[in-house]
Amino acid sequence: MSAPDAKQDDSLRSWGLLPRPAPQIPVTIRSRHAPLPRSPDKSALPRGMGRSYGDVCLNGDGLLLMTDRLDRWISFDPVTGILQCESGVSLDAILRLAVPLGWFPAVTPGTRFVSVGGAIANDVHGKNHHRAGTFGAHVRGFELLRSDGARQWCSRGSHADRFRATIGGLGLTGLITRAELQLQPIHNPMMDTEDIRMDGLASFFDLADESDAHWDYTVAWIDGLATGNQLGRGIFMRGNHAGPEVAASEKKLRKPIEVPLHAPDVALNRQSIRLLNFLQHQKLRGDRQQKQTHFAPFFYPLDGVGGWNKLYGRRGFYQYQFVVPRDGPHSPVREILRTLSESDESVFLAVLKCFGDAPPEGLLSFPRPGVTLALDFPNRGESTRKLMHELDEIVFSNGGALYPAKDARMSPEHFRQSFPALDLFQAHIDPAFSSDFARRVEAIPVKATP
Repeated sequence: MSAPDAKQDDSLRSWGLLPRPAPQIPVTIRSRHAPLPRSPDKSALPRGMGRSYGDVCLNGDGLLLMTDRLDRWISFDPVTGILQCESGVSLDAILRLAVPLGWFPAVTPGTRFVSVGGAIANDVHGKNHHRAGTFGAHVRGFELLRSDGARQWCSRGSHADRFRATIGGLGLTGLITRAELQLQPIHNPMMDTEDIRMDGLASFFDLADESDAHWDYTVAWIDGLATGNQLGRGIFMRGNHAGPEVAASEKKLRKPIEVPLHAPDVALNRQSIRLLNFLQHQKLRGDRQQKQTHFAPFFYPLDGVGGWNKLYGRRGFYQYQFVVPRDGPHSPVREILRTLSESDESVFLAVLKCFGDAPPEGLLSFPRPGVTLALDFPNRGESTRKLMHELDEIVFSNGGALYPAKDARMSPEHFRQSFPALDLFQAHIDPAFSSDFARRVEAIPVKATP
């Protein structure tokens, strides 16, 4: 093993392009049967496709166990939809295999370019949490390779405690080598969708409540710069998989068009974002639009542009995602939006969603009953961080939590507040595993059990 050169190291940054890690040593895992690479003085961390926004996928001065070569199928039953594959298989690959056979991931995040291992380690969620829970709820089991050489098949019936610790466990409990997933049946690749104009935050909650019973997927785009009576305006989007009467689309999943260079840091300023938000709000013709569309633009609107994170410039961006209890008709979200509108910072993307009542699947799972808002901030340095500190005050004074997969600056105190089961989780951390995030939030105890 040798230290990567500067180009390699830069390619191993997080999706938000910050923080910049100390040099990391990538080690490719070529076989799930091979022993775990070890170094006497360096910790290890599994890394899938690197789509985490902050530092849960970084391990400065340590080993990165690259899983992209763990990309083999093990078995698939087209009758039951049970799939077993290696942990480096991407959701993109699963879609290409399963959709033509009438199956679809039971839960998918907003990008298909994530690995199965990464989806488990972050217990990702999607637009259907109110109906299907998180990704981990549909994991039947997985093999976990520990640093002492032990291999454990973890499921709800075997090593159940470690199963719950690894789902949402941020890659700290060992290396997932293979997993078994339950897919959901579909008739074709098409979606029945409806977009509805929202004039304010109250409209969002009314539409979310109305949609719960009959729509599998719901989410809303919010204009994060709107003020006054327009606070919370946006577009509510909901969808269902189309029925058997709908003709299947011949559209194929295409490779993204790559962004070749980083945009100038001044490209995304308050004025340009205000214009983009206005155009986004106005593109909906009338107050309501129904249509049938292929699943790709509905679930993965940003995947058509490869390297879209470069549009934020070399300084990168923060994504700030929180969940708060839904108290009353508006919840603390209104105070958050008011704080954003009164600040000088630019919110490029704001996505609002109500979680369902399903209890957390893993000990450190982020989704829980309440409402979640994800915000993208171009990195403007101290002023951006100051605003996020103000948002912290609102989130945690209302019993909320932050999402580790999107985080680059959470404090140890706020991490512990977000995850009250941390003490139970710590007993399952592999003593040879760590990450920049784990060290920053002091997630690793003095001694972990092997």
